Amino acid sequence: MGEIALKNPTNLAAGRSYDLGGDCCSSGAMVLNEATSPAADFDDFVSADPTAFVESDQDGNAILHTLVENMHCANCIKTIEQTLKSNPAVLDARVNFSTRRLFLRWLPDGVDVGELVKPIIALGYPLTPYNPAMIISAAAEENARLLRALAVAGFAAANVMLLSVSVWAGLFSEDMGPATRDFLHWISAMVALPAVAYAGQPFFKSAVAALRAGRLNMDVPISLAVVLAAGMSLAETVQGGEYVYFDASVTLLFFLLIGRYLDNAARSKARSAAERLLLLKAVAATIIQKDGSLKTVPVEAVTPGTHVKIMVGDRLPVDGVIVQGRSDLDVSLITGESLPSVVSAGDNVFAGTLNLSAPLEIEATKTGDNTLLGDIVRLMEAAEQGRAKYVRLADRIAGFYAPAVHILAAGTFIGWWILAGSWQNALMQAVAVLIITCPCALGLAVPVVQVVASGRLLMKGILVKAADGLERLAEVDTIVFDKTGTLTEGRLDLVNRDEITSAHLDLAARIARNSRHPLARAVARAGKGAAEYLEVEECPGEGLKAQLNGKVIRLGNRNFCHVSDDAASGKAPGPELWLKIENEDAIQFRFRDRLRPGAHAAIENLKALGFKIDLLSGDRKAVVAELAEALGIENWYAQKKPEDKVAHLKSLEAKGHKVLMVGDGLNDAPALASAHVSLSPASAADISQTAADFVFQGRNLSAVAETIHVARASKRLIFQNFSLAFLYNAIAIPLAVAGLVTPLIAAVAMSASSLVVCLNSLRLRMERRGATR
Repeated sequence: MGEIALKNPTNLAAGRSYDLGGDCCSSGAMVLNEATSPAADFDDFVSADPTAFVESDQDGNAILHTLVENMHCANCIKTIEQTLKSNPAVLDARVNFSTRRLFLRWLPDGVDVGELVKPIIALGYPLTPYNPAMIISAAAEENARLLRALAVAGFAAANVMLLSVSVWAGLFSEDMGPATRDFLHWISAMVALPAVAYAGQPFFKSAVAALRAGRLNMDVPISLAVVLAAGMSLAETVQGGEYVYFDASVTLLFFLLIGRYLDNAARSKARSAAERLLLLKAVAATIIQKDGSLKTVPVEAVTPGTHVKIMVGDRLPVDGVIVQGRSDLDVSLITGESLPSVVSAGDNVFAGTLNLSAPLEIEATKTGDNTLLGDIVRLMEAAEQGRAKYVRLADRIAGFYAPAVHILAAGTFIGWWILAGSWQNALMQAVAVLIITCPCALGLAVPVVQVVASGRLLMKGILVKAADGLERLAEVDTIVFDKTGTLTEGRLDLVNRDEITSAHLDLAARIARNSRHPLARAVARAGKGAAEYLEVEECPGEGLKAQLNGKVIRLGNRNFCHVSDDAASGKAPGPELWLKIENEDAIQFRFRDRLRPGAHAAIENLKALGFKIDLLSGDRKAVVAELAEALGIENWYAQKKPEDKVAHLKSLEAKGHKVLMVGDGLNDAPALASAHVSLSPASAADISQTAADFVFQGRNLSAVAETIHVARASKRLIFQNFSLAFLYNAIAIPLAVAGLVTPLIAAVAMSASSLVVCLNSLRLRMERRGATR
């Protein structure tokens, strides 16, 4: 069996033995103890057979989920996927750049998984058994390491720059003697060299890994420039030379570490929404045995045909059909609506939904990953993996920039050695070329704009969650809104308060506070409900019943309250409850989901800017039509399930549209993940916020237009930054190759180019709100 370097497989249970089929232990099994720590041992390699981590899908294909290390750009994703797909046995290979997760699916017959993934490791991308907890721990540790390196580089850069200013002033005024100058050089060396050795590790390790694999990346010229500048400076210091370049080394590291830290921090926040959705999956199920007794088993042990008992407050562990019982189910996972669904014998129910009011007995029809919840997870994972193919302009440039820099520096060294006859002078010119061409400004072109834009949006209560969300948002031409919780607030309010006496309202509130039903909660909010306790009986799917002063009082639907069609005729449609006091006429309570503040103005503004507006909802046609007419939305679609929403977005994409999806609720999560870019209100379900690229606080929908405006302004600034970086290189590189630039001047020019890019990015803070097109 082929072997592969697998790092610390801590996703296995501590203290248990797992047969790996190899020679990890004399017994052929590997035992993990509880002291194993993904954070502490993350860099320790364990030679193990990866067969233990291979699973099978429902079609019998082999699948493997692993983490990939040493990924820094979209070119890494392209290299990994193309290498794996070159094997004819591989059916699918996808890498998620945000979570570093590799999904691999292949035909298992005669294929050794170790040999299958060995080319990836040979390219310098170690693999780690997939473990969400280890992702968080490792990402947090990496952020901490980068932050420490950034602090060290910043401290050293500030102090060495002060010493360099003193030396420069002494050189220009000729008031400083050689002994003083050499003394300051040695102090600079003692500060800079340890800082370079420590702060440069993120780049040095990446460069060494790339060179070992026979390839180049952006970290190779960075490492060369830093090491050569520091080494040449040390040699000049030892020989008592006039010029040293310690300031160039540490300043270069400081600026580049800023970009690396910002990029890493953004990616560490992008946890998989599909993983968060799995938190809704029940871990155990109560099955009904043949003798009628109940037994709690792991949900994986439930098979189709098994009868399962669902208690009040439980999430359904499987898809099934109700055998006995009647209850209210929270089906917002499917419809996104706050109103529960009344279910009874013969109705289909789905895993992940919540039982609200009465016990149920269901017969399982689909289990495990075949449930509706599993389907939604697969939709989201497919959308997330597809998004990972987004390639930034900076990454495309990086594909040829690094080799060009090395060739140019090498050519400069050879040319000056031949012309000047001095390898020391030639090396000095080559170092100048490496420093002046170091892609600091290019590397900062995107992240600095992102930071400034994120700060501006944060001041407006808008959180940017996706590292490339601003870039994608700037491209949209179509906006698709969900209804409940997005255009409306997802909170039902009593709308006919003036038609109900205070006595009747308070009585209804006293009864309603005994139920979790959204309509009952709305009544409880509207009335006082403070009086002597009432004994209330809840009739699942019907309403509430109580007795007061010898009279039966009902609060529920029309049938439960014995309301005739004639009595209900002429009443406004929509969500309703009826209060029926024995021997008195029934009283109707009507409800409506209130519009978000500024919803009408926001839609009109976006339409005026030329955006195509669609409304997608899982609610009934009458309700959606009424809302669409009120807001002036011509394209609306009702009773849409999660898969229908994804299909609608795919159809828009097929027509060439770039879609912004604005939604909340669990049913919107696959659509949010599938859209070109997505935005959710802070009141959204947690899983939707995780799937969304942006989250806005507050109740006003004006945040949508503001976010688009900032995104488009950011896009303009990014391309301006690229233009400034290219202009800088077009002027500076010929001067460096011609020998007109010393490493000292190269360091100043490189730092100046970075400063110009930063200042240009800061203009976004001062830019006023304007047109977004």
